[in-house]
Amino acid sequence: MPNHILAPILGTDRLILRGHRTSDFDDSASMWADPEVVALISGEPSTEEQSWTRLLSYTGHWSHLGFGYWVVECKKTGVFLGEVGFANHRRDTVPSLDGNPEAGWVFKAGAQGKGYATEAVTRMLEWADEWLEFDQTSCIFDPEHSNSIRVAEKTGFSNKTMGTYSTLETLFMRRARQFR
Repeated sequence: MPNHILAPILGTDRLILRGHRTSDFDDSASMWADPEVVALISGEPSTEEQSWTRLLSYTGHWSHLGFGYWVVECKKTGVFLGEVGFANHRRDTVPSLDGNPEAGWVFKAGAQGKGYATEAVTRMLEWADEWLEFDQTSCIFDPEHSNSIRVAEKTGFSNKTMGTYSTLETLFMRRARQFR
Protein backbone atom coordinates (compact mmCIF):
# COMPACT_ATOMS: atom_id res chain seq x y z
CA MET A 1 0.00 0.00 0.00
CA PRO A 2 1.45 3.44 -0.90
CA ASN A 3 2.32 5.56 2.14
CA HIS A 4 0.28 8.54 0.91
CA ILE A 5 -2.84 6.55 1.77
CA LEU A 6 -1.86 6.71 5.47
CA ALA A 7 -2.48 10.47 5.58
CA PRO A 8 -6.15 11.39 5.72
CA ILE A 9 -7.43 13.68 2.98
CA LEU A 10 -8.71 16.95 4.41
CA GLY A 11 -10.55 19.73 2.64
CA THR A 12 -11.39 23.39 3.04
CA ASP A 13 -13.30 25.74 0.77
CA ARG A 14 -10.23 26.32 -1.43
CA LEU A 15 -7.75 23.60 -0.53
CA ILE A 16 -7.10 19.88 -0.41
CA LEU A 17 -4.60 18.51 2.10
CA ARG A 18 -3.39 15.05 1.11
CA GLY A 19 -0.46 12.74 1.67
CA HIS A 20 2.72 13.09 -0.32
CA ARG A 21 3.37 11.04 -3.44
CA THR A 22 6.70 10.56 -5.15
CA SER A 23 5.23 12.61 -8.00
CA ASP A 24 5.20 15.63 -5.61
CA PHE A 25 8.99 15.59 -5.39
CA ASP A 26 9.71 18.12 -8.14
CA ASP A 27 7.25 20.69 -6.75
CA SER A 28 8.45 20.19 -3.18
CA ALA A 29 12.14 20.30 -4.13
CA SER A 30 11.60 23.44 -6.18
CA MET A 31 9.87 25.17 -3.26
CA TRP A 32 12.59 24.18 -0.79
CA ALA A 33 15.32 25.30 -3.23
CA ASP A 34 13.83 28.81 -3.49
CA PRO A 35 15.98 31.27 -1.49
CA GLU A 36 12.94 33.51 -0.91
CA VAL A 37 10.95 30.65 0.64
CA VAL A 38 13.70 29.39 2.95
CA ALA A 39 15.19 32.77 3.94
CA LEU A 40 13.58 32.70 7.41
CA ILE A 41 13.31 28.91 7.76
CA SER A 42 16.77 27.44 7.28
CA GLY A 43 18.39 30.33 5.45
CA GLU A 44 19.83 27.87 2.95
CA PRO A 45 18.10 26.42 -0.12
CA SER A 46 17.76 22.64 0.09
CA THR A 47 19.57 20.31 -2.24
CA GLU A 48 17.65 17.61 -4.08
CA GLU A 49 19.09 15.09 -1.63
CA GLN A 50 17.79 17.07 1.36
CA SER A 51 14.37 17.46 -0.28
CA TRP A 52 14.18 13.73 -1.06
CA THR A 53 15.05 12.90 2.56
CA ARG A 54 12.38 15.36 3.72
CA LEU A 55 9.73 13.74 1.50
CA LEU A 56 10.62 10.30 2.90
CA SER A 57 10.45 11.74 6.43
CA TYR A 58 6.95 13.07 5.76
CA THR A 59 5.64 9.63 4.84
CA GLY A 60 7.66 7.96 7.59
CA HIS A 61 6.01 10.15 10.20
CA TRP A 62 2.59 8.90 9.13
CA SER A 63 3.74 5.30 9.16
CA HIS A 64 5.50 5.40 12.54
CA LEU A 65 3.80 8.17 14.53
CA GLY A 66 0.28 8.52 13.12
CA PHE A 67 0.82 12.13 12.09
CA GLY A 68 2.88 13.88 9.47
CA TYR A 69 2.78 16.40 6.66
CA TRP A 70 0.29 16.98 3.89
CA VAL A 71 0.68 18.46 0.44
CA VAL A 72 -1.55 21.53 0.10
CA GLU A 73 -3.08 21.88 -3.32
CA CYS A 74 -5.62 24.22 -4.84
CA LYS A 75 -8.99 22.48 -4.91
CA LYS A 76 -9.97 24.13 -8.19
CA THR A 77 -6.75 23.57 -10.18
CA GLY A 78 -4.85 20.81 -8.37
CA VAL A 79 -1.75 23.04 -8.29
CA PHE A 80 0.83 22.35 -5.56
CA LEU A 81 0.83 25.29 -3.10
CA GLY A 82 2.89 24.07 -0.17
CA GLU A 83 3.14 21.68 2.75
CA VAL A 84 1.70 21.67 6.27
CA GLY A 85 1.69 19.20 9.09
CA PHE A 86 3.18 17.82 12.26
CA ALA A 87 6.51 16.20 12.98
CA ASN A 88 8.74 14.97 15.73
CA HIS A 89 12.23 15.86 14.55
CA ARG A 90 13.84 15.21 17.96
CA ARG A 91 15.35 18.67 17.70
CA ASP A 92 18.07 19.91 20.04
CA THR A 93 16.08 22.80 21.53
CA VAL A 94 15.91 24.80 24.72
CA PRO A 95 13.20 24.70 25.89
CA SER A 96 12.46 21.13 24.92
CA LEU A 97 9.57 20.45 22.57
CA ASP A 98 8.56 17.76 25.11
CA GLY A 99 7.73 15.10 22.53
CA ASN A 100 4.63 17.01 21.43
CA PRO A 101 3.92 17.25 17.71
CA GLU A 102 5.67 20.23 16.14
CA ALA A 103 3.42 22.04 13.69
CA GLY A 104 4.95 23.50 10.57
CA TRP A 105 4.02 25.02 7.24
CA VAL A 106 5.73 26.26 4.12
CA PHE A 107 4.26 27.66 0.90
CA LYS A 108 5.84 28.41 -2.43
CA ALA A 109 6.48 32.11 -3.03
CA GLY A 110 3.54 32.56 -5.42
CA ALA A 111 1.10 31.10 -2.88
CA GLN A 112 2.09 33.36 0.02
CA GLY A 113 -0.06 36.25 1.21
CA LYS A 114 -3.36 34.73 0.02
CA GLY A 115 -4.58 33.22 3.31
CA TYR A 116 -3.74 29.66 2.27
CA ALA A 117 -1.47 29.07 5.26
CA THR A 118 -4.09 30.16 7.80
CA GLU A 119 -6.75 28.07 6.04
CA ALA A 120 -4.59 24.94 5.84
CA VAL A 121 -3.16 25.25 9.37
CA THR A 122 -6.64 25.78 10.82
CA ARG A 123 -7.83 22.60 9.12
CA MET A 124 -4.84 20.49 10.20
CA LEU A 125 -5.27 21.69 13.80
CA GLU A 126 -8.95 20.73 13.71
CA TRP A 127 -7.86 17.27 12.60
CA ALA A 128 -5.23 17.12 15.37
CA ASP A 129 -7.73 18.17 18.02
CA GLU A 130 -9.97 15.28 17.01
CA TRP A 131 -7.42 12.55 16.29
CA LEU A 132 -4.18 13.16 18.22
CA GLU A 133 -3.94 12.38 21.91
CA PHE A 134 -1.51 15.14 22.83
CA ASP A 135 -2.35 17.96 25.22
CA GLN A 136 -0.60 20.50 23.03
CA THR A 137 1.28 21.16 19.84
CA SER A 138 4.29 23.41 19.40
CA CYS A 139 5.86 25.45 16.63
CA ILE A 140 9.19 27.22 16.33
CA PHE A 141 10.30 30.17 14.21
CA ASP A 142 13.07 32.55 13.40
CA PRO A 143 11.96 35.56 15.52
CA GLU A 144 11.97 37.65 12.30
CA HIS A 145 9.46 35.39 10.51
CA SER A 146 6.50 37.72 11.11
CA ASN A 147 4.24 36.15 8.46
CA SER A 148 4.40 32.69 10.01
CA ILE A 149 4.12 34.11 13.51
CA ARG A 150 0.88 35.84 12.44
CA VAL A 151 -0.45 32.53 11.07
CA ALA A 152 0.42 30.86 14.37
CA GLU A 153 -1.36 33.55 16.39
CA LYS A 154 -4.46 33.43 14.15
CA THR A 155 -4.68 29.66 14.58
CA GLY A 156 -4.41 29.63 18.37
CA PHE A 157 -0.70 29.39 19.14
CA SER A 158 0.46 31.59 22.03
CA ASN A 159 2.79 31.35 25.03
CA LYS A 160 5.69 32.94 23.16
CA THR A 161 9.02 31.94 24.63
CA MET A 162 12.48 32.75 23.34
CA GLY A 163 14.95 29.89 23.31
CA THR A 164 17.44 28.18 21.05
CA TYR A 165 17.45 25.57 18.33
CA SER A 166 21.00 24.34 17.94
CA THR A 167 22.80 27.69 18.37
CA LEU A 168 20.09 29.88 16.81
CA GLU A 169 17.81 32.23 18.72
CA THR A 170 14.34 30.75 18.23
CA LEU A 171 10.76 31.72 19.07
CA PHE A 172 8.69 28.90 20.57
CA MET A 173 4.89 28.94 20.64
CA ARG A 174 2.40 26.40 21.97
CA ARG A 175 -1.26 25.63 21.40
CA ALA A 176 -3.43 23.65 23.79
CA ARG A 177 -5.63 20.94 22.32
CA GLN A 178 -9.15 22.21 21.73
CA PHE A 179 -11.87 19.82 22.82
CA ARG A 180 -15.12 19.99 20.91
